[in-house]
Parts: sequence; structure tokens; C-alpha cells
Amino acid sequence: MPFKLDKKFLKTSHHITNFKLCTIMLYDNSKFPWVILIPKRNKITDMSDLNSKDQIQLIKEIVFVSKIMKKLFKTSKLNVEKIGNIVPQLHIHIIARSKKDSTWPLSVWVVKGKTYSKLALKKLIEKLRKVLK
Repeated sequence: MPFKLDKKFLKTSHHITNFKLCTIMLYDNSKFPWVILIPKRNKITDMSDLNSKDQIQLIKEIVFVSKIMKKLFKTSKLNVEKIGNIVPQLHIHIIARSKKDSTWPLSVWVVKGKTYSKLALKKLIEKLRKVLK
């Protein structure tokens, strides 16, 4: 059965690229540099649902994207989160944080997000695609 992405991701994020295991999406919140890794497996809600080979691949992809996010957004702090209360499909948030961001040191979830302008969105997606190849 072909992989199906939860429709809620299509409303809140934009496709950047595909890795061996995960689809990489940019979360549409210009307040924080924020990507989401979604393993291309159906009916998976937790990391423990993946087979061991996929678990290892997921960790590798999380670490790779984390390093890119730190370097690209010049931050020393990342939030790497797996929650899934609203969208149960397994996905991992990687959010570059700064002591100057609007919610520091609190969670990014405490404020309403702000969508990217069309131009800013296009530029950021191009930039991320270039570094995530």
C-alpha cells in the first residue's frame, strides 16, 4: 500500500524533500525555524511501531537534520519533539530555538503561529532543499 500523509500536514506544512525513510516538511510558522520528519510508513503512531532497521534510520535522519538546523539557523538549542496528540501519524518536530524568540524559554506551543509570506516561504524552502540534499 502506498504511503499516505495525513491531510492535516498538507494544511500546516510544505514539502521540502524526501529522505530514505522520512518526508521532510517545513511547518508554516515564521516565528520559528521548524521542520517535521514523517516516516513514510502507514499506520505508525510511535517510534516503537517501526521495525528496528527503520528506528535506526529515523534516528540517523533526526541527527542529520538537527545538525543542519543548528548550522543553518545559527542556534545552540533545538527542540526535538514527538508528540502526536492532534495528528497521530508518527512525526518528529525539529525546531531551532533562540533566547531571543517570542516564547523563550517556554514552549513554542504557547503562542499562535504566524504563516510565512509567499516570498519568504519560497526562499526558505529553496534554502532548506539545497542544504538537505
